[in-house]
Amino acid sequence: MISKASAINCAALAFAAGLAAPAIAADDAWQAQVGQALGKTGSAVAGGIYRVGLPRTDLKVTLDGVELKPGFALGSWLAFEKMGDSGMVMGDLVLTTDEVSPVMKKLVEGGIEVTALHNHLLRNQPFTMYMHVLGHGDPVKLAAVLHTALAESKTPFAAAATAPAAPPPLDLDTSAIDAALGVKGTNNGGVYQVGIPRAEPITESGMGVPPAMGSAVAINFQPTGGGKAAITGDFVLIAKEVNPVAKALREHGIEVTALHNHMLDDQPRLFFMHFWANDDAKKLAEGLKAALALVNVAKS
Repeated sequence: MISKASAINCAALAFAAGLAAPAIAADDAWQAQVGQALGKTGSAVAGGIYRVGLPRTDLKVTLDGVELKPGFALGSWLAFEKMGDSGMVMGDLVLTTDEVSPVMKKLVEGGIEVTALHNHLLRNQPFTMYMHVLGHGDPVKLAAVLHTALAESKTPFAAAATAPAAPPPLDLDTSAIDAALGVKGTNNGGVYQVGIPRAEPITESGMGVPPAMGSAVAINFQPTGGGKAAITGDFVLIAKEVNPVAKALREHGIEVTALHNHMLDDQPRLFFMHFWANDDAKKLAEGLKAALALVNVAKS
């Protein structure tokens, strides 16, 4: 079982694949200034993090005949943390192949590091790349640089014209999923999202990286009808966990689609394993449970 505190942190994640949580009033003036500089309002979440979701609602992406919801695998996000007079931003930008170079050019010119560039999925059309970023300094200035860079892409900044009163119902047995994974997920725009922090603290360049900044296991379920679901996300692993987890996933019919870093100076050194399947949701949840049993995740 995940501890109550960890479960609260998990619920705060829009993550797993990055769709923004509903915006709430920023707790501090700097957060409002970040939203203004970036051009998109975010949410204050656990740990003093200001997280902004930038889902690629402009893209219509399919994979093995499934049209992917933005919150399932197309959710750019940025998470800002203020520390005294300075701060840090981390994030994951979903880009088409022709957007990668111009966005990277503006990031480099603005002093924001690109810490990884890779796929998360296979066979998706159009193909998408994922650019992980890290910046240190004044959060408002970092937000301005990121706005300039993202303006080189077609990433939407405008909020939805009308926000639904409640997310659409899920054609899934979410209770069975919760029981298998040991934590309660959330319905985010018709995608069932689960975040599970690792047990040990994570740092990047000596600074803490809380779950809301991308250090938690993220699992997303998108209903595909008849109790089936497509699943994707990433396992956050240390080296000795990588191959046992890959073996467990493969043995349960879950495809491993990518393995890579997201950070450069993380401690412990982390590897992110992305996955995909479309099958009976309960069956897939049991496969994910088997893999999670091999990971040092937070427990009560």
